[in-house]
Amino acid sequence: MTQKDAPTGADATIPGKLPATGHQGRQEPAAMTSTPTTTRTSTRAPLAAHGTGRVPPRSGAVLAGLCAAVLALSGCGGQKGGSPAAGSVPDGWGTLATSGVSVSYPKAGSGSGGYTVQTAGERSKYNAAAAERTEHGVTVSLITIQLGFTRADTAEDAAIAAEAGIQLGSTIRSTRKVKLAGTGDARRIDFEFGSTGEDRTPPKGTRIEGVILTGLDSKDRTFAVRVDARKGTLPDADLKRIVDSIEVH
Repeated sequence: MTQKDAPTGADATIPGKLPATGHQGRQEPAAMTSTPTTTRTSTRAPLAAHGTGRVPPRSGAVLAGLCAAVLALSGCGGQKGGSPAAGSVPDGWGTLATSGVSVSYPKAGSGSGGYTVQTAGERSKYNAAAAERTEHGVTVSLITIQLGFTRADTAEDAAIAAEAGIQLGSTIRSTRKVKLAGTGDARRIDFEFGSTGEDRTPPKGTRIEGVILTGLDSKDRTFAVRVDARKGTLPDADLKRIVDSIEVH
């Protein structure tokens, strides 16, 4: 969940080493419509932020067909096209800040488990920022930010690329439209996959839940905030606070 060079394809596991990109979550909007649960069979490399390669842009024709499968959900927060409060940072939390987006996290020692920021030398070269939570030397959760992981004109296109980056064998639970502080048009992808048990990750087969928040920043550059956590490790309340803290610049 933390290496500089993460494995690709089915060899990736938690963030930082995750092949594509992934993160997890649950959100509660007014009207919710999401894509049905599906298991990936694609061999595309996962999102660079958590893993390795860059995800190439797709042709308009392909995007048109795939976009039809992305159902919308009205979330909360945001600025463009909405009037939500800016990303809120809970007391005692730290913040991963980049030029395109920022996200907050519970600091290590701040209660029931927390995260420690990875240095540039510790995190994957594709991550602009990252923080990990460890237990007995094993990475049980990872929060990462990736910028410019693909070329896209819309949040929907960015989500399609992000989905293509999620490791082989992952189960995509839903993809839906949400609002974040700073943008009224973002996408949230919830998924789950099995750990490979390699490189300081949980034992092979351990279920990892992930959520990715993706879209375009003020410079029309793609961003992806990803949260991966061993199932049962990250409380729903903390996940919600992490997601609510995201602010797009």
